[in-house]
Amino acid sequence: MTIHFGTDGWRAVISDTFTFNNLRMLTQAIADAVTSESWEKSGNGGSIPDPKKFVVGFDTRFLSDRYAGDAARVLAANGFTVLLAHSDAPTPAISYAVKNLKAIAGVMITASHNAPRYNGVKLKASYGGSALPEQCHHVEVYLNDNEQRARGPNLMDFDLAREKGLIQRFNPLPAYFEHLRTLINSDIIADNPPCFIVDSMYGSGRGVIKAFLQGTGCEITEIRSEMNPGFGGIHPEPIAKNLGALAGAIGAGMGNFGVTTDGDADRIGAMDERGNFVDPHKIFALALRYLVEKRGWSGSVVRTVSTTRMIDRLCARYGLKLIETPVGFNHIADHMMSEDVLIGGEESGGISFKGHIPEGDGPAMGLLLVEILAAAKKPLSVLVDNLLGDVGPAFYERTDLRLHHPVAKVEMANFLVKKAPAEIGGQKVAEICDIDGIKYILADDSWLLIRPSGTEPVLRVYAEGRNPEMVKALLGYGETVAASVT
Repeated sequence: MTIHFGTDGWRAVISDTFTFNNLRMLTQAIADAVTSESWEKSGNGGSIPDPKKFVVGFDTRFLSDRYAGDAARVLAANGFTVLLAHSDAPTPAISYAVKNLKAIAGVMITASHNAPRYNGVKLKASYGGSALPEQCHHVEVYLNDNEQRARGPNLMDFDLAREKGLIQRFNPLPAYFEHLRTLINSDIIADNPPCFIVDSMYGSGRGVIKAFLQGTGCEITEIRSEMNPGFGGIHPEPIAKNLGALAGAIGAGMGNFGVTTDGDADRIGAMDERGNFVDPHKIFALALRYLVEKRGWSGSVVRTVSTTRMIDRLCARYGLKLIETPVGFNHIADHMMSEDVLIGGEESGGISFKGHIPEGDGPAMGLLLVEILAAAKKPLSVLVDNLLGDVGPAFYERTDLRLHHPVAKVEMANFLVKKAPAEIGGQKVAEICDIDGIKYILADDSWLLIRPSGTEPVLRVYAEGRNPEMVKALLGYGETVAASVT
């Protein structure tokens, strides 16, 4: 089988493996899994979802709208009433729709931040977040079983399904905006409306932040908001190297700061008035500090193992419980659904907070950042400098190191523990964490995380230090590890 449906769904190259036929096969397996007794039928805020209602959304990628229509045809042929988004929409808006409309599940056609040649499928559960690993496993089981039995997908004519009311078009944004109004204080923004730029990187976050803030007095310039399935030749990932257009717009005086979202708008990034990238670590820390000090909120704080320890220092100050998880927002979501979580986030920009769905949300975090700046009445660079002076400094870098051959995760973990250095960059290794890969935590709170990829011969190396020299020393140690296993 050419489809591997994991906890983050399925992504593949368009016209190579991501074809209409394979998508139909996968959607049939999803329909089979959702109707099986093993699928979780409860949740959704204590209410029981409609077992025959499905939500389908899509992003701005090549043929995403057509793929979504075909997924809807398969679901309709399996007896579901499908609510199909009338145009491209952010993944978190579709996820919220699943919960709000009490659907049993949802499908989002997107390859998120991947290169333009990719498309994919994300499966959403009734609670408004990614499906559980065991639910995704059920999909794979049905996928393989259907292939072995040469069972093709059920398929209904689109127009017939529309006539029968089995496929209904809907706009997910009004209800999503109504929900965001319970999370974002528009009055604070309207009292001091900023002038800023939104860069949606040609993704499905386009127009969302500007539409929400209509009537607040904000001066918003949108860039890269037109339909462009080729994403201008870049990966729609909000990291510094992909944001030259945003830096140029700020330099041209089009706004005092920038907010950016990825291809399906479940990740956030920002840029200050000087054109300096403000990474998700700093956005996460600024948000945590604001929610506690200005809103008076409390609760657990969840971060992945690859996320800044500025969060740890803030939690220690506020007396908040800190939870560290493996990489992946699904691990954060588990805690958001089982306890009182104030905020949870990961280094790649997926962040969510109390009262919201267990899903990374770029527009929601972008709006919260706008609120933070409006309340502070200070430039973003000043807020970041103040944060680093308060709980930093923190310099962060990540790199992927190629190996000549794959290395088993367990074997690499054992090697890294047994060969743990006494010190790196002049700082003693004070603690070793093995939640996901191996993480060396140094005496000054600097750290190095080494995670072998499970799918390719690559070591993923993450480092945070109190100065650039420490980051260089940490990454240098990672390179020596990679050299020793090749």
